[in-house]
Amino acid sequence: MRSLLAPMLFDEDDWESAHQQQESVVKAAKSDRTRAKARTKRTADNLPVHSFQTLLADLGTIAHNEILATMEGASWVFDKITQPTIVQQKALDLLGVSLICTQ
Repeated sequence: MRSLLAPMLFDEDDWESAHQQQESVVKAAKSDRTRAKARTKRTADNLPVHSFQTLLADLGTIAHNEILATMEGASWVFDKITQPTIVQQKALDLLGVSLICTQ
């Protein structure tokens, strides 16, 4: 999961470039793209960069609500999932996850 979310995290997301920059025994060098994310605190999509923990906390605010509507003696119950923010939707897209039930 973390590797899929790497473009939104401070984690390395350009392993090929980082591997080319490292020598055989020294510590792995960060890619230019990863250094830019750390410097600007923004992703390539201009979204804020998160740590893995803060992104999970942000995703944790998506809520499933059960709504009871009553009118003229009749009542209905329906479910509503909160609308994800742009950052949350990007994370869901990277994970290949949908909030829509397709049963």
